[in-house]
Amino acid sequence: MNLDDLNYHLPEELIAQEPLAERDASRLLNLDRHSGEIFHRQFREVTEILEPGDLLIMNNTRVNALRVYGQKPSGAKVEALLITETEPGTFKCLLKPAKKFPPGSIIQFEQGLTATVTGETDGGQRILTFTQTSDWRETLHEISLAPVPPYIHTPLADRSRYQTVIAQTDGSAAAPTAGLHFTQSILDHLVKKGIDIAEVTLHVGLDTFRPIQSDTIADHEMHGEQCEIPAATAKKVAECKGRIIAVGTTTVRTLETFATGKRQLTPGKTVSKLFINPGFDFKIVDGMFTNFHMPRTTMLLMISALATPESIRLAYKEAVNLRYRFLSFGDSMLIL
Repeated sequence: MNLDDLNYHLPEELIAQEPLAERDASRLLNLDRHSGEIFHRQFREVTEILEPGDLLIMNNTRVNALRVYGQKPSGAKVEALLITETEPGTFKCLLKPAKKFPPGSIIQFEQGLTATVTGETDGGQRILTFTQTSDWRETLHEISLAPVPPYIHTPLADRSRYQTVIAQTDGSAAAPTAGLHFTQSILDHLVKKGIDIAEVTLHVGLDTFRPIQSDTIADHEMHGEQCEIPAATAKKVAECKGRIIAVGTTTVRTLETFATGKRQLTPGKTVSKLFINPGFDFKIVDGMFTNFHMPRTTMLLMISALATPESIRLAYKEAVNLRYRFLSFGDSMLIL
């Protein structure tokens, strides 16, 4: 497989700009990973597709990044994506444009909130320290926006729609979007039917969505992401008699990072740089839910490894022809 195989035409009008009114109202393209057969369903049919004895595993990370807009006293405008608060009032962040805001720069935000660029990291991030008035944190949350990807141009009216219903562990710069379709009602229905549910944690980094820039697949270097497998999840995997179905590429990467054998996991925490592409030997997952991804991305490589590059190419072609909604707020795909 080469990088040209990861290219496809994605009409801009198919990029979903906002979530549907109901989480589970999306369409579901169900791809048989062995035969390549495609079934067109509604996401709500997941309660019929999954079977007693199956194990559904989800990423419980919570998005805590914030997007704010400000300017220098001179008027130069900046977009700041606050990623990690390293100490009270101090954040690792991405500034755009970063070159115009070297250490020492003062940034003025709405409602009188100010901050100073106090350093930079080896990876090109800036360190931003806020002037801490008595209400600075409340002001920051009032003026900030959800950190939706740059291809989404419509402001998100309800921030909770960029969180999954099981989100609980702060640390992500972006949502594990395959999980956005699940409602608590669907999860309750699955449990009553005899499907078990387990959780892992992987804090999604910004590089997840960036296209591969190297000339060859072999030259691509994965960014590291913090992830964790609890002992309870490792136990459920080992005891599962049905199919193990991951929700999202982040969950797949976490499970396969900790795999020590077929359906064997060692619980713990690590930074995963696992690069899954065709030829990969999956030790844990039998299937996965995923959204429709951008061309030339590591997510496309992963799903091509779970199915086949040819079946993914044909499925995406059909999804475009049938006007499926793509990317973070788009429709769902089940490879099983």
